[in-house]
Amino acid sequence: MLWLNKVVLGNTVLRWVIALGVVAGLTALARLGQRWLSPRLAARAARTGALLDLCLANLLSRTRLLFLLAFILPLGAQFLELPHLGRGLDLLSPIALILQVAAWGHWAIGLWVDRRFTGDQGVRASRAAILGFILRLGLGSLLLILGLDVLGFNVTTLLASLGIGGIAVALAVQNILADLFASLSIALDQPFVIGDFVKVDDCLGTVQFIGLKTTRIRSLSGEQIVIANSDLLKSRIRNFKKMQERRVMFEFSVAYRTPVDRVAMVPGLVRRIIEQRPKVRFDRANFREFSDSGLKYEIVYFVLDPDHNLFMDIQEAINLGILEAFRKEGIGFSFPGRILQRAGAEE
Repeated sequence: MLWLNKVVLGNTVLRWVIALGVVAGLTALARLGQRWLSPRLAARAARTGALLDLCLANLLSRTRLLFLLAFILPLGAQFLELPHLGRGLDLLSPIALILQVAAWGHWAIGLWVDRRFTGDQGVRASRAAILGFILRLGLGSLLLILGLDVLGFNVTTLLASLGIGGIAVALAVQNILADLFASLSIALDQPFVIGDFVKVDDCLGTVQFIGLKTTRIRSLSGEQIVIANSDLLKSRIRNFKKMQERRVMFEFSVAYRTPVDRVAMVPGLVRRIIEQRPKVRFDRANFREFSDSGLKYEIVYFVLDPDHNLFMDIQEAINLGILEAFRKEGIGFSFPGRILQRAGAEE
């Protein structure tokens, strides 16, 4: 057994064996405990549905072996004389703890976002992407500062330097920062979410993606329109998905030669045609004015469904109904003024 007394790297082989045995034993014990406890906590969380049980189960399952080793290795090193590695072993545990907290925090932020923004898939997708990024960025910045402090950097001086330099950087990237804060405003205020059909200035389409700098809209003609978030909030946005019902107004003119009794019966005739349609609420029909082209009527009704295709089908059916009824009653539509003038010139 003389080989146990042989010195290797400043320590006897016996010391190395004891240190490695402590590390291996504690690591095996920790892993066995994790594997035994993790499924039981997961089963309890599934049974109770409590947030605390869910957090404990997931945090334990996300605890990495390297994190455990960072605390076990210094315990094994107590049996060795390692003067050159003393400082490194002292830093191993806090650095590993910071990295593990980063992993836990990444999961916890995702869990909070999912639970906070439940319901509509578009709302959850748009808010989760933006707020999740900002919260993770804040957590990462805080942990980075703590890590630099652990490593011995003068954090106060560093923050002061970053504050001065940050002003210059902010001026250089003010457009990017404006888009970033605009994305946060979109996430919190929700003028629209992913999947909404919107009109922005002359752009009409479906919102496909809300990013930190831009929002992408798929237009009706198929191309993708990319708009900066800051420009988007400066525009007037019409969100058609928020529409509950659609107000429709249309006009037509009948000829001046139409008898007065026929002129008087037009509003009631149009009303009956509109009220026969499902998902429609009649509002009014009026003989509005004497125009250059004829006797002008104004009709208003509501479609009780925001679907645009349904509105077009209803309007088509109403137009056909009016055309058929006018022909039966001998009511003629008027022509535009320029057509009347041209017809008079030909006569």
